[in-house]
Amino acid sequence: MAGRKHEENGFSGETLKPMPAFDPPAPAKPKRNKFAIACAILASMTSVLLGYDIGVMSGAGIFIKEDLKISDVQLEVLMGVLNLYSLFGSFAAGRTSDWIGRRYTIVFASAIFFAGALLMGFATNYAFLMVGRFVAGIAVGYALMIAPVYVAELSPASTRGFLTSFAEVFINVGILLGYVSNVAFSKLPIHLGWRFMLGVGAVPSVFIAAAIIVMPESPRWLVLQGRLGDAKKVLDKTSDSKQEAQDRLADIKEAAGISPDCNDDVVPVPKRSHGEGVWKELLIRPKPAVLHILIAGVGLQFFQQASGIDAVVLYSPKIFQKAGITNKSHLLLATVAVGFVKLASILVATFFIDRIGRRKLLLSSIGGMIVSLAVLAISLTIVDHFKEEKLMWAVTLAIVSVLTYVSTFSLGMGPVGWVYLAEVFPLRLRAQGTGMGVAMQRVMSGVISMTFLSLSKAVTIGGAFFIFMAMAMIGCLFIYTLLPETQGKTLEELQDLFGTFFKWRSTMRELEKNKPFNRDDGNGNGQVQLGERHG
Repeated sequence: MAGRKHEENGFSGETLKPMPAFDPPAPAKPKRNKFAIACAILASMTSVLLGYDIGVMSGAGIFIKEDLKISDVQLEVLMGVLNLYSLFGSFAAGRTSDWIGRRYTIVFASAIFFAGALLMGFATNYAFLMVGRFVAGIAVGYALMIAPVYVAELSPASTRGFLTSFAEVFINVGILLGYVSNVAFSKLPIHLGWRFMLGVGAVPSVFIAAAIIVMPESPRWLVLQGRLGDAKKVLDKTSDSKQEAQDRLADIKEAAGISPDCNDDVVPVPKRSHGEGVWKELLIRPKPAVLHILIAGVGLQFFQQASGIDAVVLYSPKIFQKAGITNKSHLLLATVAVGFVKLASILVATFFIDRIGRRKLLLSSIGGMIVSLAVLAISLTIVDHFKEEKLMWAVTLAIVSVLTYVSTFSLGMGPVGWVYLAEVFPLRLRAQGTGMGVAMQRVMSGVISMTFLSLSKAVTIGGAFFIFMAMAMIGCLFIYTLLPETQGKTLEELQDLFGTFFKWRSTMRELEKNKPFNRDDGNGNGQVQLGERHG
């Protein structure tokens, strides 16, 4: 309309000027909110705790087995049991975070991990070491549940995917730090090396706890406590515009059951807003939308781990050893390469998650994982069948496929799994729902970590990766059929996408068609939606 001449409309003369209400100028892309980014980085740093444990145990396990004279089964249990212990933390974190707040729950998790790392570092025997794993596991469960919830609740919709994916970024930072720690302490006497590797994990927890203290509380948690004035201040700082801050506050108040006309700084809230009755709504009598969300969020965590990522990361020295690398120093250096590739890939993913969308990243990621797992399984099978002669092309193919696998995982399934889980649950169910997703993730991680060596002996290491490939293929079908796109929508708008299960595409088309006639873009620019208006 803006570029037509008057002659085209039956007039003559100069070009018509655009009418703002009908032909608005393209809005300037909002700047990233630096305060929200800083808070997201600080909160997501808690994920370093899990990453460091995964990375450091991959190398420390070699020395622990030699020093404590434990069997492969005991080593498997030691490696994977932290994931099962983390269930206690992830389930407790939901209620704890509703009670003392998201921020102080992160501090609590850091304090527990500090104690767990010291116990592992000073362990004198296998039983003592298992006690340390138990304490550290509880801390990991707390950290994994609460960090993405806090970040999702704090972030503006335009960058929620980018900021929530920081959790996966810091898991990979932790993995890399763990690998580096393995190399750094591997030259120490064997009885000291692995103890330093594990004990040094106490250091980051101190810095995390100190940093979290200066952060604001989640605005959604503040509203649930009736502290509207405090929530408004946080939203003003973490939104892209004043209008967006007002809209977010209105949405949260509606979700919390607070009258939209209520603008007092402190208001009474229903008793049930503090976490009571949530499990009934989630598990006993879930509405169709909640059931769909539960299946999507928890199911995604299942397939994220069932495709074998923790087996590859935790047992990468074993895999490389099977491929033909026998020198311990070379094995540890090869795992550092895995850490670098994972971290570089996740950093790329964070900048595309809000541009490309969740579904496209997930589907392209899991597609790459399927191909990488197939190549890895075939190459390891070939290496296994030709033990006498070292086939360098097969060894090289196995190493490259490991790096490709961790890269494709970190481009989608890793970061988007956290983002999707943290954003899809309704406000009242978010803490407990996310806790269930984390619990599923940790159970699967624990099962795979604690059975990989035994599975490899039973069906060969190549056969194990064929099984992971099959799980990834089922996961690809699951994502394609059941997971709606959540990109660019507020946490409250997302609830309308769920409830029709396999028919979610029709629901999305209806929602797009029924958008309000005039909609503000968050920058004060009125835009016309060409869809129909319905009641």
